[in-house]
Amino acid sequence: MPSLTEPSAPALTAMHIEDLQLASSKLTGAKRRAFQAEMTLKYCAGRARQAERVFGWGRQTVELGLHEQRTGIECLGAQELCCGQPLWEDKHPEAAALLWKLVESQSQQDPTFRTPLCYTRLTAAEALKQLRQQGVAEEDLPAPSTMARVLNRNGYRLRPVLKAKPQKKFPKPTRSSPISTPKMAT
Repeated sequence: MPSLTEPSAPALTAMHIEDLQLASSKLTGAKRRAFQAEMTLKYCAGRARQAERVFGWGRQTVELGLHEQRTGIECLGAQELCCGQPLWEDKHPEAAALLWKLVESQSQQDPTFRTPLCYTRLTAAEALKQLRQQGVAEEDLPAPSTMARVLNRNGYRLRPVLKAKPQKKFPKPTRSSPISTPKMAT
């Protein structure tokens, strides 16, 4: 006859448990629940109560993560579902399409290719001015600070584009030590 008691705690050291708690605290929302569900399946045999006792996570959160993982449906909280203002680009897709066309003509990829950022010469105020000239209604245009956030959010940094400087073929000769410099007579 199978035992009705829960199995003993997983063989994890206190350091491993602290690491998992820290990793969980760095995540939010569905990512946190998915992480907690994975660790519960891996170390606690899918038992939310045991995960609560071992890791200190909320049992209901772990159960929700397990249900999300099982069904493949991500649950939205009431705050995320009902509240908050929609993004400007979602509210005004035609104006956003015009903006992307303008920004692309004024953009340049990071010269080092180390980041996916694009630098643009176009400031938020100039972008608004050009959108007005393109015939976008004034009530559809955001404030300059909002326009700057829209551009930043979509990977465009508002700074001047610098030309790539060619490297010199020969470095300038430098004096190797202070002894080789001529001393002035006093």
